[in-house]
Amino acid sequence: MANDKMMAQMHSKGGFIAALDQSGGSTPGALRLYGIQDSAYSGDAEMFKQIHDMRVRIITAPHFTGDKVIGAILFEGTMDGEAKGKHVPSYLWEDRGVVPFLKVDKGLEPENDGVQMMRPIPGLDELLTRAAKLGIYGTKERSVINLASKTGIAAVVDQQFELGKQICAHGLVPILEPEVSIKSPDKKGAEAILCAEIMKHLDADPNGPPVMLKVTIPDVPDLYAPVIAHKRMVRVVALSGGYTRTDACERLAKNHGMIASFSRALIGDLRHQMSDAEFDASIATAINEIYKASTDKN
Repeated sequence: MANDKMMAQMHSKGGFIAALDQSGGSTPGALRLYGIQDSAYSGDAEMFKQIHDMRVRIITAPHFTGDKVIGAILFEGTMDGEAKGKHVPSYLWEDRGVVPFLKVDKGLEPENDGVQMMRPIPGLDELLTRAAKLGIYGTKERSVINLASKTGIAAVVDQQFELGKQICAHGLVPILEPEVSIKSPDKKGAEAILCAEIMKHLDADPNGPPVMLKVTIPDVPDLYAPVIAHKRMVRVVALSGGYTRTDACERLAKNHGMIASFSRALIGDLRHQMSDAEFDASIATAINEIYKASTDKN
């Protein structure tokens, strides 16, 4: 559950959030990228053990600390697992100084009106109760926007904020994630609509509980400046969205007050076959580049 030290770190400490929350259908692809082929495991249990071992190797690497990585988003199985003999959330916060988050969405509905809403999340209250007891600070929940549809985007933002209320009731801080696809034919237009809809919700309840926001790095630098400045907003973070790390970092550095929450751009160069020295050097390079883009603005 969010505490004062975690809140202060997320609100103002320099650094970025690592997104280590691949789940379900995205796990085999993440393992292949890591150098583990489908033939190396049989069934979901073995698959998730492989991805858990990968994540433990990442979070126990020497440079994966709160000095630069101020938060980490976990998959439910990772939250329930262990690192160095501790539950992962406890290990992250107590041993590494990294604030733990939990991915709670269960994937996306088929596209309708240019967007993909979140699927229902059965048992969410029970999951949130368990997460709070394990020391989770906040959650992350993802929708996708493909077209500059005013009605579709409004529906996505409505759903995100409604789910956010349920999460806040458990003392957790939600990261609302309405991702605009980098392949959208009018990405700039979709982002303008999205920013306006987010501000509409924030201004409608200016004294509401604190929230965070995760968005695609916008085509117009500093588009989300009013959102970042809003008193309810703990932090606005950026997803890499399929951009290379170099491109994502260049784009991010143009957005003041916005920090990274990268997944593939963080871990995409890591391979299972690397020696510990090679692995640690590779992740250190990625951490340093993403930290610089999050803190050193153009």
